[in-house]
Amino acid sequence: MKKIPAALVLLAAMFTSCDKDDSKGGTFKGPELQLHDGKARSWVKLDEKGNPLQIGVTITDAAFNSVPFPAGEMPGHNMANSLSLQLPKQASSMPFKHIGLDWNPAGHEPPGIYDKPHFDFHFYMISQAERMQIPTYDQDSLKFKNSPAPAYLPASYANFGGGVPQMGAHWVDLNTPEIKPPFNFTETFFYGSYNGKVIFLEPMITHDFIKNVNASFTRDIPQPAKFQVSGYYPTKSSVVRKNGVTEVILEGLVYKTAS
Repeated sequence: MKKIPAALVLLAAMFTSCDKDDSKGGTFKGPELQLHDGKARSWVKLDEKGNPLQIGVTITDAAFNSVPFPAGEMPGHNMANSLSLQLPKQASSMPFKHIGLDWNPAGHEPPGIYDKPHFDFHFYMISQAERMQIPTYDQDSLKFKNSPAPAYLPASYANFGGGVPQMGAHWVDLNTPEIKPPFNFTETFFYGSYNGKVIFLEPMITHDFIKNVNASFTRDIPQPAKFQVSGYYPTKSSVVRKNGVTEVILEGLVYKTAS
């Protein structure tokens, strides 16, 4: 057999490597979980350099159309209708550790505002193990009252007290329309805290609003002046309905340095 000179082998390898697609981009999915008669999962989309473009949750129409609407008294947050969605490893450049998806069939407090059937999408910046250790407000009110410094929350946000176990304290935008007459809640955006830290960002959206989205909806996310953890943070939140699924997306990601 005729031998090929080593120099030619090296040259061929160099040309082969030049043709190789070194893109780090694409959409990377977390594990799929059962949600009533359908499925839900997390995902992240990266550009060709590996920088994040979007992070989101996908709910199949089979899941969206099968969530229960039991009659009766407003039950508040119901862990039976909650999922903890693991993120793919490619989301590591963002501050988020996992996503909580909560279906509230009769809404929750306060009555007259958030007592409509709706989804919560908590993008948590703490681990699931840390989140599960958050007690009831009565068990440790001091950690719920220990708020982050004002610069770490948008200037228009306020905390009206209390807190939810395994979630934290919720901060509401004083400019959001549902807290003023006629108290029409369709979609809103919360920040969350616990023991001095910002621990989640949360789009909260009614079932009716999602059902009536015509292809897509996008809104701005109010921004704080400072950030406690370095990483890519969203400036916009979207809902997209297509091809038998609903996607709830955080996007317009901008890198922020902790300060």
